[in-house]
Amino acid sequence: MPLEVRWPFPRAPSLPWSLASRLVMGLVGSYSCFWTRYMNQLNVHNEEVLYELIEKRQPGTPLLTVCNHQSCMDDPHLWGILKLRHVWNLQKMRWTPTAADICFTQELHSRFFSLGRCVPVCRGDGVYQKGMDYILEKLNCGDWVHVFPEGKVNMTQEFMRFKWGIGRLLAECRLHPVILPLWHVGLNDVLPNAPPYVPRTGQKITVLIGKPFSVRPLLERLRAENKSTVSTVEMRKALTDFIQEEIQALKEQAERLHQTFKLQS
Repeated sequence: MPLEVRWPFPRAPSLPWSLASRLVMGLVGSYSCFWTRYMNQLNVHNEEVLYELIEKRQPGTPLLTVCNHQSCMDDPHLWGILKLRHVWNLQKMRWTPTAADICFTQELHSRFFSLGRCVPVCRGDGVYQKGMDYILEKLNCGDWVHVFPEGKVNMTQEFMRFKWGIGRLLAECRLHPVILPLWHVGLNDVLPNAPPYVPRTGQKITVLIGKPFSVRPLLERLRAENKSTVSTVEMRKALTDFIQEEIQALKEQAERLHQTFKLQS
């Protein structure tokens, strides 16, 4: 379906745009830090890995974080794991593809979410659309991109095959992103997927951050095979499946950690 509003991002962001974006990111990020850390109980494992990649990765090296999707406010609540020095530093914060039919239906909403580095992606328009092109451009600039590869909130928390958009990003990125998987448990208790859709307090949240990795060896092998037998579609699928395996490997450990956390007084 087509985007219902004008494309929200200027070709060359002006100073007022950049200042407004910094303000939106900082305020929303500060809310997330306050709500997840102080109004709820947050338990993060290996956060120093994420902090190191945000602050000290080599210039021009993209960061691609990927995780499961439990609640419609996973983003921004998930970024309560960050420090205030991160959320107020616009150049170090994430871009993320966002459902256009939810967040980009009115011009005012569109302005707010775009200032928050949310990029509209239209469901059903496939991996080749303007929003995905824009996200790919950000990776090619060495920025941080966060993706929920399930493509929507997973209400049942059962296995859901990842969308192939992440495979396209990895297959076509000119650089070699550092990929960092995360798994979180409990954010759907903070904002349940049922009315009245009001964030709760006093809930427990567990976030497990995995080990960074690269798909470069797999990508180079697939590109070599592509000259003879592997199609572009097969390449995207292979990359997507590989990412899914890496993320799913965190699930059981994160759920065990969360159960232990819940038993603590």
